[in-house]
Amino acid sequence: MQVASMHFRERAHDKLHDAQLQANLRMFKDKFVPLRRDSLAELDDFEATREAARAIRQRALDDLDVWLEIFDENARARGATVLYAQTPAEVNALVLEIARRHDVRKIIKSKSMVSEESGLDHAIEAAGLTVVETDLGEYILQINDYEPPSHIVGPALHKSRDEVAEIFHVRHGTAKKTGIDELVGEGREVLRDHYLRADMGISGGNFLVAETGSVVLVTNEGNATLATTLPQVHVAISGIEKIVPTLEDVATLMRLLPRSATGQSISNYVDILTGIKGPGEFHGAEHMYFIVVDSGRSAVLGSEVSAALRCIRCGACMNHCPVYQNIGGHAYGWVYPGPIGSILTPMYVGLENALDLPQASTMCNQCGVVCPVKIPLPDLQRKLREQEFERHLRPWYERMALKGWGWLARHPALYAFASGVGVRMLRALSGRNGMIRRLPFAGGWTDERDMPAPAGRTFRELYKARAAR
Repeated sequence: MQVASMHFRERAHDKLHDAQLQANLRMFKDKFVPLRRDSLAELDDFEATREAARAIRQRALDDLDVWLEIFDENARARGATVLYAQTPAEVNALVLEIARRHDVRKIIKSKSMVSEESGLDHAIEAAGLTVVETDLGEYILQINDYEPPSHIVGPALHKSRDEVAEIFHVRHGTAKKTGIDELVGEGREVLRDHYLRADMGISGGNFLVAETGSVVLVTNEGNATLATTLPQVHVAISGIEKIVPTLEDVATLMRLLPRSATGQSISNYVDILTGIKGPGEFHGAEHMYFIVVDSGRSAVLGSEVSAALRCIRCGACMNHCPVYQNIGGHAYGWVYPGPIGSILTPMYVGLENALDLPQASTMCNQCGVVCPVKIPLPDLQRKLREQEFERHLRPWYERMALKGWGWLARHPALYAFASGVGVRMLRALSGRNGMIRRLPFAGGWTDERDMPAPAGRTFRELYKARAAR
């Protein structure tokens, strides 16, 4: 997928002024947040479960090499082939080699974020093969000229019902439908034939289970079940960080994943796929491949933001983020949007190619509070901001201003004097209603909002006056 994260500011500005997108995002904001809140109330002790989930994910990361070896051994013992890819290009090359080996002509896919990283669909089509996305949201985007997904759980959440109806009408050549059930039925009818004719199915992997060599798929549409069991070849593509030690660990994580993602106690389908189809079994792949992907993850693991790899891709941080809620996912310019994307994208594509993403935060910590595996997202964003400063990646005037502030903060008397002058100047800039409509050199703040003016005295002055009373 092409990286456009360096254009975050411009893209965010465009999205804020996109009336249709803003209407769609308002509907989205009212959906997942209350559903998550209500479903978590079902747990006896949410915080204890959350801490257990954090410990499971951290345990896997702390000894990742060991768990990968155990997974490899157990997956091979059950008839699967385990392959490793260092780069996105290697992911695509391995998939095409598997397709060539088995004379594959048509491929169906369930949702896979790692394949979005490598632009796998385009590579498959460039090789002269047919690929069809079977997740309904991903399918909508594919037939709409491969529009990128905007959310890791609901890739087409930025589309309204009318927009989807128009896409189906144009691409399928059918009468325009308006009802949700009718649109879903049309999608199901079109996709059914692809399931029956596909030679290969490709999936992602919510978890890779070391003790059994299994892949766990969590879906609501059943498309992953069909895509991985009907074709003769199944290829599961997943990052190295998706390893969990045991099935018992999966059970714990599953108490939080669907609740955090869509507000469900359990998703409609949970597939645990282990090995190839055995003698007498009715369905399942005859050939099973795992492609375990690094693609920058080892570098993250060895960095000060390694906690980001605990992510279980629930999307809760996006659903609760005031920045994401107002600009959607496309503004972030790559596969992973929202707070987790503001950390993973700079680490995967280079901090210099995503300079504004660590800044795309109000530091309100809504994302950190709702993360089911306790990733301290604002702290990690701050660490990346520090790296930008140290590497001189921020504009010179910003760095000079921060250095000046730092110097002033180390001289209390001067700081107190400057603060006193500053609050009085800000008070003088306010109107009769006590609001500042325009700030010199800070148009980005005041173009879209008014700011309350300070009282005209510093906190210390106010405190001293109150104490004197």
